[in-house]
Parts: sequence; C-alpha cells; structure tokens
Amino acid sequence: MNSKSFSLKLNHKINSYKKSIKVDSDKSLSIRSFLIASICQNISYTKNVLESEDVLSAISSLRKLGVKIDKVNPKSYKIYGKGLGSLFIKKNSELNFGNSGTLARLLIGILSTTPDIEVKIKGDHSLNKRSMKKLIELMSKFGAEFLPKKKFNFPLKLISTEMPIGIKYISGVSAQLKSAVILAGLNSYGITEVTEKQKSRDHTENILFNNPRAIKIKEGKTKIIKIFGKKYLNPLNMSIPGDPSSAAFFIALTLLSKHSSLKILNVGLNPTRIGFYELIKKHGAKIKFINKKKQNKEIIGDIIIKSGNLRKPLFVSKNFYEKTTDEFPILFCIAALTKGISVFTGIEDLANKESNRIKEMQKILRQIGVKSFATKDRLKIYGKNFIEKDNKKIIVPNLGDHRICMSAAVLALVTGIKTNIKNFETVKTSSPNFLNLIKYLGAKFEISK
Repeated sequence: MNSKSFSLKLNHKINSYKKSIKVDSDKSLSIRSFLIASICQNISYTKNVLESEDVLSAISSLRKLGVKIDKVNPKSYKIYGKGLGSLFIKKNSELNFGNSGTLARLLIGILSTTPDIEVKIKGDHSLNKRSMKKLIELMSKFGAEFLPKKKFNFPLKLISTEMPIGIKYISGVSAQLKSAVILAGLNSYGITEVTEKQKSRDHTENILFNNPRAIKIKEGKTKIIKIFGKKYLNPLNMSIPGDPSSAAFFIALTLLSKHSSLKILNVGLNPTRIGFYELIKKHGAKIKFINKKKQNKEIIGDIIIKSGNLRKPLFVSKNFYEKTTDEFPILFCIAALTKGISVFTGIEDLANKESNRIKEMQKILRQIGVKSFATKDRLKIYGKNFIEKDNKKIIVPNLGDHRICMSAAVLALVTGIKTNIKNFETVKTSSPNFLNLIKYLGAKFEISK
C-alpha cells in the first residue's frame, strides 16, 4: 500500500484565481463507514468514499477479518455486514493500520470485545512511534489484553476478551478514544456509559443514530451516551461529503493570495469540525457557508472564501483544540503571515501526531524568518504581513506527516520562497487529489523521485 517516494519542489508564487473546486472526501467518515458497516446486519452501501491510503488500509484490514467488500462504482462500495462479534482472523495473523490513528483506535475498539481474536497489530514507521497508552488502558477495562505488557506503542499483540463487560468512561478531547469505547461497548454485556464534558467529534454517534435500541444520547452541557450491548445494528446507506480538514488548506491558500476567491462544493460542516473556519471568520476572514443541508445527521454545504488580511492576530484558546486539531499547522502559517503576535493554547497533544507538529512547524517558520516561542501547551508566533523571499529556502525532511507537507506547500505558494518538501507522497493518506487541485488553481511545481 506504500506509494513511491517523491519530493515536491516549488519556486513560484501562485497567481490570483477565481474558481470552484471539490476537495477529497472526508477521511473520518470514510473509515467509520467501513468499520461500522462491517458489524451491522445485512448489506450496507457507502459512496463518494475517500480512496486514500488510510481508507484502503481500513478496507484491507476488514477483508483480512472476513468482511466481504465489493467496489461497485468509482468511490462506491457494498459492505456485507457480519454482525457484532463475528469478525475473525487466524491466530497470530497480522493487521497493518498504515498511517491511520483513526483506523488503529477504532478497529482495536471493535476487536477488543470480539471473541477469539489473537492478532499482531502494527502501523507504518510514523504510527508505530505514537503512544497508544490511553487506548490500551481503556480496552483493558473491557478485559482485552495487550502484549508485551507495559509497552504502549506498536507493534503489539491484541488478545480479545471472552467476557466483555460495559464500562463507564469520562471522555476528554479525543474523539478516537470516545469512539473506541462506544464500538467496544456495542458487543459488551450490560451498559457502557460515556460522559462527555468536553465536546469532541461526533461522527461515530451520528452513524449509529439509526439504532435506538443500541445507543441513546442525552444532549446538554454534559453529553451522556449510553450503549446497550449485544443489540443488532441496522445497515448503513451513506454518501460521504468533502473533508473540511482538506478544504482548510485551500481556504488558507485563497485567504493569503491576493485578488483571489474560491468556492468549495459539498463540504462536511459538522459543528465539531469547523473550528478553523470559526477562528478565521472571527478574526476578519471573508468566508461564508451557503446551500446548507442535513444528511445522515451531518451538516453539508458549500464554502466561499475571498482573499484578504485578517483584522488582528489569532488567539486560539484550548476550547478550540478538538474541532481544529488537523488544521493547526495551516493556522500557524496564517499566523506567520498576519502582523502581530498570535497565541495558541492547549495544544500539547500536537506533539503526539504524525510528527511533533509544534516543533516541526517552528522549524519551517524559522526558515522564512518568522520567530516563535513554545512551551509544552502554548505557542506564540510573531507574524509579519510581508515576507522577503530572497536568500530563503524551505526544506521539509521526511516527517511522514501529511498536514505538515500540505502546510509547507501552501506557505511556498503564497510567499514564492524556494521550497523542497521530501516524501510528499504521505499526503495521499488523506488528500490524494491535493496536487491536481493546486495545479488547477494555477500552482507550478516539480516532482522529483
């Protein structure tokens, strides 16, 4: 599943444009549609799927677990659900989650309470470095076992529990951990209760909403999710909207390019995913959502953005972390090109992404002459409204981080600074159409093997 390695070289500022595009489909929803359909009854359908490497890793893993998945049209699939507790794999076989933390955490949630699972689990070089300690501790409460003991990163061996009992969990900022608990609870005896005091992505709950016997949600200042285990799940029929995280990079490109405007069609506008958009609008960006509609509990619409300077530097409180997680690297770029001191707080979890996104973005900003100062959970960026491009270069080493690569590409296109981004193929994990889209908007670049 690994793409051939290549570097992206940019040396030209992008010209102004006025265009419309569709971005790649939502990765979070694409992965969840396959995972949840596999434990539903009967046949599920999902269309407009993101066919990125992370999603292909999900399909490959499920097929190894005995799930029949047919591709019926481009980006459209038929999933033959096996029902709860029915996934199976030969003992000591291996599952490879690739680069996807979402796939890893959610599928481990499902497998931890599926009987007779004894499987080796791992990811790529980047995922293997990321801590799974919180996930392991949660799944251990259901009764699952992970070997070697006291090892918290892949590769590991997962041994599922034969007698899973529902647990009580107070969730934090991580939607992946919350989802893992919900999915583990579906095949557990009794009730699994999740208390959500800090709002996080709710895609998993939305997909399961059509199963009132299995899940009940009490909204309010504190959200209570109750999972009633061992209830069959109805099949899915989903159409995946555009990914708001992928769209954010084109929004930033347009915002920072002079005399440009862009319309992005059919984007997911789930309230737990639009922190980036709320922030830049609050600070003066000319952005609006139009043609909004609701589909399978998800809000979908079009986004219109016009170029222009923000009125003031960014101030981002910790309350924005979860609904802005994937967009922080590009927000740092916007801050670097906005005059004044931008402040980001509550961002310590960025150190445990595909790379340490705080440190790596600081290195990039240093290369363009922008100062920054970081503590464990806080970053200050001393932005400028003009960057002199002469005698500057941006070099991004092999980090295995798609969001850093995309952010550096946008920074290169709006400043014209000569840039070399190594291992750019990693962007295919989330946005395989990224290069085609920036080329359509007028970007000039070279690819070197």
